[in-house]
Amino acid sequence: MVVSRQVLLDSKFSTVICAAVYSRHDGLRTQVPVGIDEGLKHPSSIHCDELVSLPKAMLTRFVDQLKAAKIEEVDRALAVALELDLMLLPHRDWLQ
Repeated sequence: MVVSRQVLLDSKFSTVICAAVYSRHDGLRTQVPVGIDEGLKHPSSIHCDELVSLPKAMLTRFVDQLKAAKIEEVDRALAVALELDLMLLPHRDWLQ
């Protein structure tokens, strides 16, 4: 799953940051359950503690876009994985 900002996706940078998606869910705070409602074939989990930088050219198939509530779950899982304090982060609008 792409976790980079849209600004980066639209830029000339050749890579984006992605979180691994596996069919395994271990119940960790760094994992977010996803599944059919998110366009996948079966229950899966976004593993926010397994981030990788991938060339944009490797991303050839759009599956779906997460709903706002699920994006908030991913934000929290990323904060846990990266040991960020969400209370210190300004509102999402600053990312634009």
